[in-house]
Amino acid sequence: MGTQAPSDNNSYARTSSFEEKLAKQKAIDEWLPITSSRNAKWWYSAFHNVTAMVGAGVLGLPYAMSELGWGPGVVVLVLSWIITLYTLWQMVEMHEMVPGKRFDRYHELGQYAFGEKLGLYIVVPQQLIVEVGVCIVYMVTGGKSLKKFHDTVCSTCKPIKQTYFIMIFASVHFVLSHLPNFNSISGVSLAAAVMSLSYSTIAWGASADKGVVQNVQYGYKESTTAGTVLSFFNGLGEVAFAYAGHNVVLEIQATIPSTPEKPSKGPMWKGVIVAYIVVALCYFPVSLVGYYIFGNEVKDNILISLEKPAWLIAMANMFVVVHVIGSYQIYAMPVFDMIETVLVKKLNFSPSRTLRFFVRNFYVAATMFVGITFPFFGGLLGFFGGFAFAPTTYFKAIVNS
Repeated sequence: MGTQAPSDNNSYARTSSFEEKLAKQKAIDEWLPITSSRNAKWWYSAFHNVTAMVGAGVLGLPYAMSELGWGPGVVVLVLSWIITLYTLWQMVEMHEMVPGKRFDRYHELGQYAFGEKLGLYIVVPQQLIVEVGVCIVYMVTGGKSLKKFHDTVCSTCKPIKQTYFIMIFASVHFVLSHLPNFNSISGVSLAAAVMSLSYSTIAWGASADKGVVQNVQYGYKESTTAGTVLSFFNGLGEVAFAYAGHNVVLEIQATIPSTPEKPSKGPMWKGVIVAYIVVALCYFPVSLVGYYIFGNEVKDNILISLEKPAWLIAMANMFVVVHVIGSYQIYAMPVFDMIETVLVKKLNFSPSRTLRFFVRNFYVAATMFVGITFPFFGGLLGFFGGFAFAPTTYFKAIVNS
């Protein structure tokens, strides 16, 4: 009996150590943004997906149509809606395709497909480019829309640089970014989703009321073949940007409760269907009516092309501001989760409000700085859309088929 005691003690020590690690891991998961709350309803999925997808991109769709032309533009818009809905369905199904396991994050699915290390190398850079890129674009969009609102309601006031409006927009996120998880921003997301449908309706309704501009032209604006081709590809990138929402779909689904009898894919898919109906109601009228009215002279943000009635355009721009506030938070949350995961799990920082305070404030400040430095709205849409949104949104159907 005496000779077995050390072995028993070692076994107990290993068990105790294992239980401590499990308890620590559970505590971390309950602190991290993506896994801290799993009590979302299906309608959370609906407005989170609307907020993630409908954003700055819809305002640039008439401009994308001017770069693509009537035939290719309509085909690309319709095919994008169908293809991205299909790939989104695939992701919803894959969230729990392994019994007893949930792929709560985009990179976890990548690791399952390509291996622990290769999956990270393939997925994380693209996902970060997408999500950080969206946050930068929305910094610019929010600042531009605030400036447009100011210039519309106070046309005789002294002009204020766009830089200051971007800083004003960023100040909201220095507060909202400290909301801990997706469920805590559900109110912001709902307001953003309602605003997206509102300003989209204003955009195409005001365009239709304005009537077709004089000497409207629907041909390609560029005078050279090289310029036309480059413009065409930029239009494809802008459409890809508009349909980007897949990069946060697994994280959104992770907030929905799931059991073997009632898996999360049921309520998630219900929310996705509602979201895509709203997407169609926003995208198709804005892109087709906007291009029909303004032709190839439409601006890269259709609200800039609209000047009257002033009160309506001012209101639409404020709707855009509210919406991109919510969109920024939706895309920033997975980035917060990545950064906080690395700091807590890899670098052994203790989970705390202080850590979260510095991490999130730094991220908001960084995206604000880049937005101020590169305030080129249309170019940003085309670049980020073509460079990273298409691989993470469209190509999944090809890979999985």
